[in-house]
Formats: sequence, structure tokens, C-alpha cells
Amino acid sequence: MLLNEIFQKHPDEKTAFIFKDEFMTYGDFRKKVKDWAMFLQAQGVKQGDRVGLFSKNSPDFVAAYFAVVKAGGIVVPFNFQLIAPEIAYIVKDTGMKILLTKNRLDVNQALLDLGWEQELKQFTFDELAAPEGAELVEYEMNEMSPAAIIYTSGTTGRPKGAMLSQGNIVHNTQDFMSLTPMKEDDVALCVLPMYHCFGWICSVCCNLYIGATLVVQETYQFGDAMSLIKKYRVNTMCGVPTMYQLFVKGAEPENLANFTLFVSGGAALPLVLYDAFAKKFGRHVMEGYGLSEASPVVTFNRINKNKQGSIGASIPNVEVKIVDENFNEVPVGAVGELCVKGPNVMLGYWNRPKETAWTMRNGWLHTEDLCYKDEDGWIFIVDRLKDMIISSGENVYPREVEEVLAAHPDIREAAVVGIPDKLRGQAICAYIVPEDGCARDKRMIRKYLLSKVAAYKVPKEFIFCDHLPRNNTGKVLKQVLREQALNNLINRK
Repeated sequence: MLLNEIFQKHPDEKTAFIFKDEFMTYGDFRKKVKDWAMFLQAQGVKQGDRVGLFSKNSPDFVAAYFAVVKAGGIVVPFNFQLIAPEIAYIVKDTGMKILLTKNRLDVNQALLDLGWEQELKQFTFDELAAPEGAELVEYEMNEMSPAAIIYTSGTTGRPKGAMLSQGNIVHNTQDFMSLTPMKEDDVALCVLPMYHCFGWICSVCCNLYIGATLVVQETYQFGDAMSLIKKYRVNTMCGVPTMYQLFVKGAEPENLANFTLFVSGGAALPLVLYDAFAKKFGRHVMEGYGLSEASPVVTFNRINKNKQGSIGASIPNVEVKIVDENFNEVPVGAVGELCVKGPNVMLGYWNRPKETAWTMRNGWLHTEDLCYKDEDGWIFIVDRLKDMIISSGENVYPREVEEVLAAHPDIREAAVVGIPDKLRGQAICAYIVPEDGCARDKRMIRKYLLSKVAAYKVPKEFIFCDHLPRNNTGKVLKQVLREQALNNLINRK
């Protein structure tokens, strides 16, 4: 199956999207995709050409995405929070000729600053229409045909573009959805950013494949989300942990009584939040794991077997193994790097042969995530390989300390990083966001930690702050915290 086939079978009159109280049927959606594809071909888009897509969530974003692929192009979705120099970098990196937007972007000077002198055509969604008498050129495509280039969040260095094939996206859609109770009469809240792989596959493609109705929110706002849930009797959603935290704080059980599925991804789901959600709403948030390079879903819990703190087991048709630094598989319970193989694994990084070869060495996608597997085959994330701290020769996994800190009633959230230290190699630094009205008491927190973890895991530095920096999928930007902690250290000296 190819990407544009996933939504072809549903009745024309069935509602596909609800957006700002306007309805779009599957029939109208299919027509828009075809018309826009013909427009793109009339503008010179040929097979393999890269076409950018810059917009907040909307049915038009979805139509444009599919239209680019139908026209033979490769879609490059942008994080709509990027600024001109960041946009220009991706335009130049991909050799993009056309950019589709809701509103035109001012990026010409940024492109010139990078030495990019080729014309970048911009078209708003309102300008897209099939030329009179046009016919669609049907290129020969297969599952290996590139469909999208998804740029990584770039938490360290310049972002890289993960090339996903049509087969990558379709297989991941089918394999993930097979583990859920999704069905055609579902009404799904679509709040995750569509440019992100998690939002695109789990919120958009899965629901289009099954023939559900998508209630689209341009960007996530808790109050608006609650109104949409009530008005349209929403019963499924995919979200990030911060969204579920807002439900715990601001929703009542009757508000979510209609739900049959809550999926969490994008960042680790804290154990304290998992418990609080289950206690308040009588339902479990189903946690999974993925990365853009795997289209993205790799593992997922099961409806009848949802283990607290686990990212689940591998989804159908995907192999995983946990290895040591010599690529030897580690025994049950031992920590190693998670590696992935399957039809969901990317074609490679765009124009990055060395990085591709390294990330996909031994025929496996190396995630750089440290995990262990229990006797049932369920996987538990320990930490990012690059986030692990080695202090005085001891391995310290920040997530373990963060979970303990987050369980304290006076602490809203916490993040732990390593900073250079002449004596220890690395010192442990904890960023603490206290609950409103709670004291910023380092001594109390240190004493609490000493009662919960070994002394070598207790941070040397504590920094209190009002919030943690995050990317758009909720991941804490650890590199930003490391730099801030290091600057604090330098300034003190």
C-alpha cells in the first residue's frame, strides 16, 4: 500500500475533519489532495523534488502533505516555531524549490546570508487550485519511494533530515494501529503538532486509515481542548506528558468518561503522573516509544498488559535488541543500547552518508537510548546514552534521580544533568521546579534524596527555576540546562 491509498476507501459523505467548527468530508478531502497535486505539478514539481510545508495544525496541512507526495515530491514539514535562519538552513540543505504556507514567510535575506541564490517559490494554501483542464501525472512509485524528510529536533547541533519512505509511514501506521482499539466511528482529538512524526503517524495517519473523524486543534490549549472534547464527544487522543498533567490538574472524571484510548509519547511519562492519572480517571495512559528515524513507533504497551513505567514491547514486524558497546546482546535486566530493525526504519539521513552509516551500523538503527528488558520482554527506558553521567567512576542515570525528585510533594518537576568537574569527572546538577508556595530548600531536598538513593547519585548542585525548557514535543532540552549550569559555575568562579 502507498501513502495516498490509506484514506481512499471511506465513504465520500463521512466527516474526515472538524476544524474551527467547520466540517470536511472524506470526499472533499480527496478532491482537495488531487487538485493541489495537479497545481504543484503545474508549478514544475517532478518526482523527487523537495517541497516545504510550514503551518500550524489544520486540514489544509494534511491535504498539502498528501498532495506533495501524490505529485511525486518529497514533503519537508517545518516546525512552525522556527525562525528565518533555521528555516533557511533546511531550505538550503534540501535544495527546496517550493514552500507551502498558510502565510508567506520572510526568509529571503536569511537565504542570501547562507549563499542560497536560487528562487524559492512560496504559495499560500488559498492559492492552491487545480489548473483548468489539468491532468495528474501518475509517477511510478513503490514502498521504497521517499515520501518525507523529517528534521530531528536538533537538541545537539544542526538538525538532520530523516528520510522516510512511503512504506515506512504506511507500515508504521498499520502496525501501531493494530495494537489499539481504534475504529471507524472514533472521534479523535488531534492536538499534537502535525509536522512532528509522532503527531503525523499516530494522530493523523492512523485515524485517516481507519476512517475516523479528526477534531483538529491548531495548537494545544487546555481550555479549548476541553470544550472540543465535550462538544464533539471525543473518545481518543495522542498526547505528550504535559498534556496529561493538565488533565490531572484541571479536568474531572466525567469530562473524560467517553474516552477509550489515551496514548503518550514524545517524552518519558513520569511514574507519578501515570499513577495520578489512573487514580483520578480510572484509566491508564498507554505509553510507547519511538523516534523520527523509525517513523516513529518502535514499542507500545498492550491494552490487556500495560506495565507501569514500561514503554512496552516491540510492535508487530519490528525487531528490537539491547546491546553493549561491542554489539553483543545483553541478558535480561542488564542495561544496554536499544537497536531497531524493521520496515519502519528510515532510508537514511538526507545528504549525511557518514551519519547514516554510523546510526545504521550492523544493519540496525542505533537509538542511543539506554534500556533494559524484563523477563516478559517488556522494555524500560533508563536514559539517553549521551545523558548518562559518570561521576567518580559511577554511572548515574538522570531519569532515576528525576523520578525520585518528581515524587516529592513540594516538587512539580525536575531535570538532572552532568557538568564538568575536575575531581569527579562530572558533577550532578539538578534543576528543580517547586510547586507554588513551596520553599526552595536545598538542604531538605538533599536529605530527601539521601533517604531514597545512594549518596553518589545525589546532586552536588541544585538550581531552582520556574519552568524547564522544552521542545515542541515536551522533551526537556538538556543541552540548554547543561550550558546554563556551566555558565553559573563559571560566573561563581
